[in-house]
Amino acid sequence: MEKSIKTSALNYGLYLGLALALITVIVWAVSLDLFVQWWFSIGLFVLIVVVGLISASKSKKLLGGFISFKDAFTSYFLTIVVGTLISTVIGFIIFNVVDPESAAELNEQILLLTKERMEQFGAPDEVIKEQLAKAQDKDNFALGTQLTNYAIGLVIYAIVGLIGAAIIKKNNPDQA
Repeated sequence: MEKSIKTSALNYGLYLGLALALITVIVWAVSLDLFVQWWFSIGLFVLIVVVGLISASKSKKLLGGFISFKDAFTSYFLTIVVGTLISTVIGFIIFNVVDPESAAELNEQILLLTKERMEQFGAPDEVIKEQLAKAQDKDNFALGTQLTNYAIGLVIYAIVGLIGAAIIKKNNPDQA
């Protein structure tokens, strides 16, 4: 991967990380309830994917309109890795150092939503109680949980990125 497209991908990753950090801080300051809304999570997912795809497209332009599948994916994925890492670190700091009470409140809201969803899907009371007991012992903002969520997120974004890279790639016909 050329240095210029690597630099571009890193820059887009920093922009993404800054945007996600800003969103996290604003939502934390304004209303914690937004963190547990399904549409909020989908919005963040779309934002992350779009910035990753923009990064890959920018790399294609930097390479004169041609980009290999590998370079397109690498540009996309590097942007995602950097951006979501920054966001994860900021979230960890906010919910473990600055305001652990917010983390406890969000953990409680997650439990309530889990119970509601299980009831909506007709889960038996015994299963609901068992799952809630397990979930109560889990701290969604602990370092291990955050790192696990980060890794799982990267796998999901990688799958989307493979599809995006396949669409964005364009081989140079002069370089058979």
